[in-house]
Amino acid sequence: MEEEKKKGKVLVIDDNEDILFALNLLLKPLVEDIRVTSRPEQIDKFYDLIHPDVVLLDMNYERDAISGEEGFEWLEHILHRDPQAVVIFMTAYADADKAVRALKSGATDFITKPWDNSKLLATLFAGVELSRERHKNRLLEQRMEVAASPFGAAAAPTIIGESPAMRHVLQTVAQVAATDANVLILGENGTGKDVIARQLGALSARASKPFVSIDLGSVPEQLFESELFGYEKGAFTDARKSKAGRMETANGGTLFLDEIGNLPLPLQAKLLAALERREISRLGGTQATSIDVRLICATNADLHREVEEGRFREDLLYRINTIEITMPPLRDRGEDIILLAEHFLSLYARKYNKVSLSLNRDARQKLLRHSWPGNVRELMHAVERAVLLAKGPGLCAADFVLKETTRRTAQTPILNLERLEQEAIQRAMDVAGGNISKAADLLGITRYALYRKLNK
Repeated sequence: MEEEKKKGKVLVIDDNEDILFALNLLLKPLVEDIRVTSRPEQIDKFYDLIHPDVVLLDMNYERDAISGEEGFEWLEHILHRDPQAVVIFMTAYADADKAVRALKSGATDFITKPWDNSKLLATLFAGVELSRERHKNRLLEQRMEVAASPFGAAAAPTIIGESPAMRHVLQTVAQVAATDANVLILGENGTGKDVIARQLGALSARASKPFVSIDLGSVPEQLFESELFGYEKGAFTDARKSKAGRMETANGGTLFLDEIGNLPLPLQAKLLAALERREISRLGGTQATSIDVRLICATNADLHREVEEGRFREDLLYRINTIEITMPPLRDRGEDIILLAEHFLSLYARKYNKVSLSLNRDARQKLLRHSWPGNVRELMHAVERAVLLAKGPGLCAADFVLKETTRRTAQTPILNLERLEQEAIQRAMDVAGGNISKAADLLGITRYALYRKLNK
């Protein structure tokens, strides 16, 4: 087969040397690169070497010849390293339950030994296509996430947004990025806190070192400690091998703790101790490991109120918020809404092979009037939906199906005193038709007091 027709990079892991020889002989003329190994502990080495499109992974190894448990452990290892990985299991001991479990665990397909060459090749090359499609989509998503920040490429920020609030954020990022100061990023969900964190990492002196993130909102409480600090083999029932935690992995680089407000109080104390001593101990271990990380945290919670109510340690808050950056909600960014909408429109038009699309005047007005409770993330999905359903080159207001929601609901009452006061003043002014004296009477305050509040 001609070189240009070869397709895909493949990594094969199997403890049977005959299997490795046969697959290498079969696939080498057909793929761009193939590496084989009988030692699954070399997965990371080969991953760094060739970045495989497909991994052919044996399910059974010497420790347990037929259960497949070791194969599932290595599958988990691969998917932890690369969530987009296409892994095809191979085993001589196939059964329906095992196949179902393999697919539920994240494997893409399942091949039994001995295999049929034509079926194996069809499965393999379908996996190559799937892998490249996944990574292409992920790149597009990353570009969109970056746009939501409103940054462009990590190394060279492109500002998509000109509102005063965003200019203030960008100015702060530029001032503190090169330092080792701990940063706390505050803001509602969907405002781009995670991308600001990555931008801080990309512009720091640690840019060439690891940037390790963990979403504490998605980690079960019982796994917090092992995720942060790691564990030694035998530390608990399923700890079959030692594993470094996120803090250890980030050594020398940047550690991003998203949704820091979800960290339980006992773990807050351990995190504070680790930051102050600059060392961690793995779960079940006795050896302390020195760490050097720059910490960036983010949350949509009011940590100062959490401190007052005893749910967050005040000393930890002081440790993590040397600098605070507050991401403005989209509803407060004015014309940035249109700039971002046009950016997403361009990206999705290319993704879905649509003709050149544009926003009509009524569409722009509708987008500007919407309150955007889901912020930039909501805008991104609204534009994608409009592009998919577009009937012509001009998108009108009807093409955007926006769910109007009131921010004061039975489930989410507004308890912020400043916002309650602002709403009361606005309602009083509306009822009084703009008459200051009448509005002050409705509010039960003097005209002078109302003037002061309006100026504020």
